[in-house]
Amino acid sequence: MPRNTEAFIDPSAVEHNLKQVRRWAGTSNIMAVVKADAYGHRLDGCFDALAQADLLAVATLEEARAIRQLGAATPIVLLEGVAHAQDLCAAEALRLELVIHSRYQLEALQQRGQSPTPRVWLKINTGMNRLGVRPGEAKSMHTELSQLPGVETVCLMSHFASAGASPSTTKDQIRCFDQATEGLAGPHCLANSAALLTEPSAHRDWVRAGLVLYGVSPLPDQTGADLGLIPAMSLEAELIAINSVFAGERVGYGGRFEAPEDMVLGVVSIGYGDGYPRAMQDGAPVWVNGQITRLVGRVSMDMITIDLTDMPDAAIGDRVRLWGPALPVETVARWAETIPYELVCRLTRRVRYNINP
Repeated sequence: MPRNTEAFIDPSAVEHNLKQVRRWAGTSNIMAVVKADAYGHRLDGCFDALAQADLLAVATLEEARAIRQLGAATPIVLLEGVAHAQDLCAAEALRLELVIHSRYQLEALQQRGQSPTPRVWLKINTGMNRLGVRPGEAKSMHTELSQLPGVETVCLMSHFASAGASPSTTKDQIRCFDQATEGLAGPHCLANSAALLTEPSAHRDWVRAGLVLYGVSPLPDQTGADLGLIPAMSLEAELIAINSVFAGERVGYGGRFEAPEDMVLGVVSIGYGDGYPRAMQDGAPVWVNGQITRLVGRVSMDMITIDLTDMPDAAIGDRVRLWGPALPVETVARWAETIPYELVCRLTRRVRYNINP
């Protein structure tokens, strides 16, 4: 008998969200970030919707290869560039546009003698201090890339550290970027999902849309629905047992939860082995038969326990929604002291995916 722990993916929601991104972006081109299997949403299942973007962005060669195996000719940019010079052969075969964030990568291209594609992306570190050349190196790197055989366009990009959370930090990074790139030819790419929503001056020629494409808000105080987006994922499991506990009895590993009164508890077929976080706290919301109830007791590998005391009609076999419409993943993530990005990306192979037609 199947475990009936399922993620339902709605490609039409992704298509709707991309149209919303285009409205926000105005005249800017759209780079759709599809790394981590489309943020856990199954790239193969919602590819037709994502491929309507102007460019797809991935983190690894394997992710790019998966797109090409779908038969897609859509332009793809490799956000981290290549890690090793020998990877340039694969990048060329896959027709990947490369991000150059270090002199090592530039030198690898120079030794090869040619860029795999006419467009390359020079990443400048404006304060994230993760990847990117220092601002003072931007002009010389731009010159050398422009002189490389096969290069027709050098795009200039950076990444914000606190877009949506710290407007002043974002403006400082924009100012740093503009100073570093003054006089340099090429399109600009600055805005990620959060900056797309909060910093119009960062839209420039390209915007990088990631989380918003999947109907989830990158802003700490809003949900995707608040922004006119449609969540593309619902995570559901099944009620597999219903038990009574008496006041004072403890529930789950370590007895973290103590029943304050006589209670009815449901056992649900999902746990951290499926990707539902062990860090989820007592009180985290779950949805059963149109009603919100709460998690009680520590999440175990295969199961969670929920409060059914005020739900006398609940029955074994009922579906339990962990997030999705009417229960935003943004809300659920706060109960695990994490971000919605992590929840949608962390589901394991035990979860069965269903792609809505």
